[in-house]
Amino acid sequence: MKQMPCCLAPVSTLYLRRLAQFEEEVTLYPVSCEKLAAGRSDRAWLDDVLSGGARIVQLRDKESSDRKLLEKARYFREKTREAGALFLVNDRLDIALLSAADGLHVGQDDLPPAEIRILAPDLLIGQSCNTLDQVKALGRAVARSESPVSYFNIGPLYPTGTKEGLKTFLGPQAVAEFSRACSLPFTVMGGIKLEHVAELCGVGARRIAVVTAISQAKNMAAETRRWIEAIQTARSEAV
Repeated sequence: MKQMPCCLAPVSTLYLRRLAQFEEEVTLYPVSCEKLAAGRSDRAWLDDVLSGGARIVQLRDKESSDRKLLEKARYFREKTREAGALFLVNDRLDIALLSAADGLHVGQDDLPPAEIRILAPDLLIGQSCNTLDQVKALGRAVARSESPVSYFNIGPLYPTGTKEGLKTFLGPQAVAEFSRACSLPFTVMGGIKLEHVAELCGVGARRIAVVTAISQAKNMAAETRRWIEAIQTARSEAV
């Protein structure tokens, strides 16, 4: 195994395989939110987005009890393994480990990625970045080979009701600026609609994370396919 410097955990074959799949296969990045799924369960959402061709899913559930969340996460793991898709958990390292997830996504105020890496050397670690300073700090750590982060998220780009209390939205111009500051792969998120896909891919986006664009669609499987095709087309035209 390749040894990462600065006392970071060794890079395992499993981690490298997960990272390669993230970089090579992910276009649409669906994130669950049961209360914004028009009365449908997270399990129904999962079955539909996988049927639609999603190569990654993130379980985001801040309301279920720990036991219910673990049960749900294990269902997500079973179904994503059958589909050959990546499975990430939002925030909860314990749930990610107990459900054998592929990764964990955290925000700036959640568990520090360096601490996560100590307990979870094989997990992909995604981190949300909401300001250019945050991305620059991450980029400097990556340049020194001191960052355990696998990918970062840029957002929110547009007004969104998924998270309460947001007042600042970065706009599509942030994609090129933020991505220049850090060499890691990245996702973009926040109020993104289908009509934004071409513009976002044109400024460098390659992986688009969405919640309500899929969860509130009448046919979630068909909408997943529609988004994947749109991103693939826009990416090819942006090359």
